[in-house]
Amino acid sequence: MRVKLEGITVLALDVSRLTSFYRDVLGFKAIIEDNHYAEFENNGVRLAIFSAPLMADNTNGHHSFVEERKGQAFELNFECDSPEDVHVMYDDFVSKGATGITAPKAMSWGHTTGFFADPEGNIHSLFAVNPVTPENT
Repeated sequence: MRVKLEGITVLALDVSRLTSFYRDVLGFKAIIEDNHYAEFENNGVRLAIFSAPLMADNTNGHHSFVEERKGQAFELNFECDSPEDVHVMYDDFVSKGATGITAPKAMSWGHTTGFFADPEGNIHSLFAVNPVTPENT
């Protein structure tokens, strides 16, 4: 017996605003969009946005859905084909409304990585594996 990750649901206070961001800034195609739920076309794991207050209703008012969220709850990591693509995509996302957190740079773990935030303050990363060169082997 095994468990398979089928989807990730991002909880939002403003589903419409966050849906617009994931659609218009990050480029995901929305296949379902309504006031309380959105789902995006994605190969592999399903990506959706759902209303946090309605999730409270679905879970008998569980405290985690009714209390104010503090701090980072999750991070989405978006892999690019090259370090150059990380820089281009980061600049594109920020120009379309993402909040720049850390501009892309080469990291000690062998990736070029940049961090940005969505409208609800969730911080995500863009990254690419740095090519192996004689100076970093």
